[in-house]
Amino acid sequence: MKAIIPVAGVGTRLRPHTHTAPKVLLQVAGKPILGHIIDELITLGVTNISFIVGYLGQMVQDYVEDNYPMLTSRFIEQEHRGGLGHAIWLARDHHASAGPLLIILGDTIFQADLCAALSSDRTLIGVKEVADPSQFGIVETGPDGRVTGLVEKPEHPKTNLAIVGIYVIRTPRLLFESLDRLIQEDIRTKGEYQLTDALQLMLKAGERMETFPVQGWLDCGKPETLLETNRVLLEQKFRTLPERKAALLKDSIVRPPVAIAETASVTNSIVGPYVSISEGAEVSNSIVANSIISKDAAVLNAILDASIVSDRARVKGQHLRLNVGDSSEILFE
Repeated sequence: MKAIIPVAGVGTRLRPHTHTAPKVLLQVAGKPILGHIIDELITLGVTNISFIVGYLGQMVQDYVEDNYPMLTSRFIEQEHRGGLGHAIWLARDHHASAGPLLIILGDTIFQADLCAALSSDRTLIGVKEVADPSQFGIVETGPDGRVTGLVEKPEHPKTNLAIVGIYVIRTPRLLFESLDRLIQEDIRTKGEYQLTDALQLMLKAGERMETFPVQGWLDCGKPETLLETNRVLLEQKFRTLPERKAALLKDSIVRPPVAIAETASVTNSIVGPYVSISEGAEVSNSIVANSIISKDAAVLNAILDASIVSDRARVKGQHLRLNVGDSSEILFE
């Protein structure tokens, strides 16, 4: 099975961090958001992936090629943001005549039984019950569980089954024919070409669709939800600190769960719980909890909680809650 991962979003709600890095490369639980998604696909045997890139797309390409050389990867630029449907349509030359296709959004981490979904012979849409379905694309189903309709952000939703961004397409040819129609006839919803509208056209053409449940839907779109995703993943994957990493700490106390990179330096500090410290980062004479310290950043003589410190940023002194972008320097002396 092949996959398409759209990663062209700008991530305006995560500024200043996304001024200098694409959202999908922001760190959670020890690695970029995109890395968690790719790791999951590799465990499922999906290694042929098209990435739809846009804003700072070269950084995405560099990350994938440097860290996942085993992938058969291609990078397709979306020069103008025209919606998710337009992003997927750009990959038509590589996937329209291929076998089954997995589409998974690159800025949200999911927890679902993808192995079972990929083994199904039906087109499947990942869904989760939500409190306010008017903010999402929603799925309507019949008594037999078959999908009967899809609507993008309806004013009066008939169900609370939100489309969360995972799709298993069994007939890619029909999908791309439907996307072609949207583009050629300029059919837009809320100003964009929607993948939901193309799926609705597939339904009308006779495609049988069903849903599968997504248990975890970890949003990375805002600073507070990025920190929440960091907490959830650390709780699942880093409940204890490996002895080899504990040996690298100098006069420090670690309260798991935490993720500390091999090349990070932690000296005379209290770290955790729920802290992610990336490659080359330095934490010294500090207390840090519930925070993300990114690549080559430094936290010195500080007390931080619920904070995000981006690549190469430097924080020194005081008890604070911070949201610090790349290459910043904050000193309290």
